[in-house]
Amino acid sequence: MKVEKIIGNIKDVEIQKQREWVELEWEELNKRILRKKTDKGTDIAISLAKDESLHDGDILYENDNVQIVVRTKLEDVFVVSPKTMKEMGKAAFEIGNRHTPCLIEENEIIVRYDHTLEKLLDEVGVSYERSERRFKEPFKYRGHQH
Repeated sequence: MKVEKIIGNIKDVEIQKQREWVELEWEELNKRILRKKTDKGTDIAISLAKDESLHDGDILYENDNVQIVVRTKLEDVFVVSPKTMKEMGKAAFEIGNRHTPCLIEENEIIVRYDHTLEKLLDEVGVSYERSERRFKEPFKYRGHQH
């Protein structure tokens, strides 16, 4: 099956249908061309326009009975919980200095687990815990081109 556009997202629809999941790694959300199998074995080829990227919950195919939906894989992460602006700044600086992709939510910085980050976070003196999360959107690289 070939998919060339995203139909919508399950968070925006009320109708529940049987779902097949296409599980993606966080980096794969940025890819426009992918070939995957759903959890039920359906082969799917994704070929999106240049300005489109995938998000957790995107509906790739739908008929009267079934939806094929993107779901990001559970990933091993550090959830950093700064208590002050100083802690936030120090943690963000150190994570950014390593060019480590992260997501910043309300009161948390979420980064993929990396054993070398543990020592760094201890040195910064910020609270963190190891957990599992699903990244909901692709990481967008900003900055100059090499």
